[in-house]
Amino acid sequence: MGKNQNRKKHGALRVLTALVLAGILAYGGIVAMICVEEGKVPKTLASGSNYDAIIVLGAQVKPDRTLSVQLSWRMDAAIEAYKKKNVPIVVCGAQGPDEPCTEAEAMREYLLKEGIPENSILSDPESFNTNENLENAKELLKEFPDIRRVLIVTSDYHVPRSLAIAQDVGFEAEGLGAKCLPERWIKNHAREALAWCKYWAKKYLRLPL
Repeated sequence: MGKNQNRKKHGALRVLTALVLAGILAYGGIVAMICVEEGKVPKTLASGSNYDAIIVLGAQVKPDRTLSVQLSWRMDAAIEAYKKKNVPIVVCGAQGPDEPCTEAEAMREYLLKEGIPENSILSDPESFNTNENLENAKELLKEFPDIRRVLIVTSDYHVPRSLAIAQDVGFEAEGLGAKCLPERWIKNHAREALAWCKYWAKKYLRLPL
């Protein structure tokens, strides 16, 4: 009996080890996929870019209401896009527990300081994730019936998933990637890999995540 129990324990341990290794390999594969896809993301607008609105996805706002470096890079990319084509800009992001205001409010203030007209800015201060960002942006843009294609501006690693969600929401979209801080590369890509897992689980397995 003791030998049978030991065999069962060793067998279960081998199965568990195999599952853990498979999970690690799968996770590494997702990170590799993100790296490949973000390499295809344009960092500057192509000459043939055609968009009727710009959607900027939020990121961290500092306690003094200034934008984090990565968010300011997103905003600067959006401003450059606006200068090439004066179209509505949607800024998205709710208020996190360690933020002094909503991300959308801080982003709006940044645009105004940079000379973007107030009537060109639409704010979504209620969204907490990418899916909500894009769903709320779609609602805001309904007042502009001529909008056919949007430009989504976010950090480069985040663009591929944002475009996938945009398609699910019903947008015709292209992406523009802002650079990522080197010291945050591991953290950002690790979180993005988990976000892809959640996205697939919700979309294909219908899990209530």
